[in-house]
Amino acid sequence: MNHRLRIDTSALRVPLQSIDFRGSFRQGRGWFSQACKTGLVRCLVLLLAPLLLWPHIGLAQNKGAQDKAAQVKIAQERVVNLYAWADYFDPKVLDDFTKETGIKIVYDTYDTSEALDAHLALGRSGYDVVVLSGPLLQKAIANDLLLKLNRAKLPAARGLWPEIMGRLSIYDPGNLYAVNYMWFTLGLTYNAKMIEDRQGAAALASWDVIFRPDIMKKFADCGVEVQDSPHELFAATLHYMGVNPRSKSLVDLKRAADLLYGLRRNVKKFRATNDLSDVVGGDACLTLGWSSDTAQASKQAADSNSGVTIDYAIPKGGTLILLDNLAIPKDAAHQDDAYALINYLLRPDIAARNTKATHFANGVLASKNFLPPEILSDPSIYPDEAAMKSFFVMGLYGAAEQAFIAREWLRVKNGDIKPASTKNDKSKGGKNDKTAGKKDEKPRVKSR
Repeated sequence: MNHRLRIDTSALRVPLQSIDFRGSFRQGRGWFSQACKTGLVRCLVLLLAPLLLWPHIGLAQNKGAQDKAAQVKIAQERVVNLYAWADYFDPKVLDDFTKETGIKIVYDTYDTSEALDAHLALGRSGYDVVVLSGPLLQKAIANDLLLKLNRAKLPAARGLWPEIMGRLSIYDPGNLYAVNYMWFTLGLTYNAKMIEDRQGAAALASWDVIFRPDIMKKFADCGVEVQDSPHELFAATLHYMGVNPRSKSLVDLKRAADLLYGLRRNVKKFRATNDLSDVVGGDACLTLGWSSDTAQASKQAADSNSGVTIDYAIPKGGTLILLDNLAIPKDAAHQDDAYALINYLLRPDIAARNTKATHFANGVLASKNFLPPEILSDPSIYPDEAAMKSFFVMGLYGAAEQAFIAREWLRVKNGDIKPASTKNDKSKGGKNDKTAGKKDEKPRVKSR
């Protein structure tokens, strides 16, 4: 017969702090002696209790040590939170950065500059490195949202392209808050065969092909498309007129709007996306847009085996350069890791790898030594020296100018909105106004 010893431990009132589980009773010895005198069971329980409880105490101590180690590991984990356009980096470059430094990259993307602007404006963006345009950079600096860069932590910045950084200084005087990552231009992408059949590429040597309706109409039958980007196109139009492309004068903007209005009769589509499949497929022969889209169109043409050649031209007289730049938000939680990532991206070999992956020109001059001839000779990526000297940048518009441009751009696209008025408008289009009722009168612009 098996007998089980049932021990009632409720009678035991042993304070745990009086027991040293390492083998001796430095406290409560008198109590222990007294307990043994009252009964054998109590004495046995007191002797066995440390042995019974020790495994549980050991597990608790071990778990506590593991939790502490996990907390230390989390605290020591290095991470950088990156916010940029999608597909703006060679994925292998980001992986190699983590392998080389041990810093994990969390890469979030936005699809509009407005989304980035909203995040930064909160003052609690949650990001350590952001890619932002020139005008947005200027706005963020004015609102004290960015960290002033410590160049001692960016030794690779010595290789930045002086000419590009000079353009960037218009937004960031002294280049104190940002470094250039990538840049691209506004120009003409075209189907070479279709253009040759009409006027030839020589006809694209002047911006007149866009801003003079009598010239643009020669291409209207094969399809002309224009990027739906009003701020950039207003800047380009101001420059064509011989006016400062960063002018905020409503009078200047009104003249630019009137000139742009002449486009609509010959434009097949105002293109809201970067898709140039119409040019590749022959539904359009000419498009005004970003140089960065040309490489993708050329690839589409090559993949289709259609024999179509897609080319890119920057008309004489200068063009708009658009700059995307790396900066650190002032609220960045991992500033040292942010510096490490930016410095890594500025290495010439790394900058070249990102250019090869994205077909954007980068801001590191020495990276050209790592690029193949077909990229260096592609005017949609690296324009020639003459074109680079003619680059200009757009300005940052205030709320009043933005509202004016938005209304006028709708008029350009739709043609069914009354033109916005300015304080300097003297004519109200009355009965005695000799210009009333006249349409599509060519505005006077500086000859080019």
